[in-house]
Amino acid sequence: MQRVSFGLTTDYIELNQLLKLSGFCDSGGAGKMMVASGIVSVDGKKELRKTCKIRAGQIVMIGDVRIDVAAIGAN
Repeated sequence: MQRVSFGLTTDYIELNQLLKLSGFCDSGGAGKMMVASGIVSVDGKKELRKTCKIRAGQIVMIGDVRIDVAAIGAN
């Protein structure tokens, strides 16, 4: 399993933007399509809300890739 860490500098990030900024897609629109396809899960549950709020401490999975979201100077 590949692990990726993402440093969150605000209270939350929308899921499609997290996928874009983590390098898993080229745009927010492509991120929305990934979420809509059903391959993304948040905290172990399939997530179909494209712009759901991801906060520090949550884990996002795309196939066998795990994104750990951590706060770094959150407001």
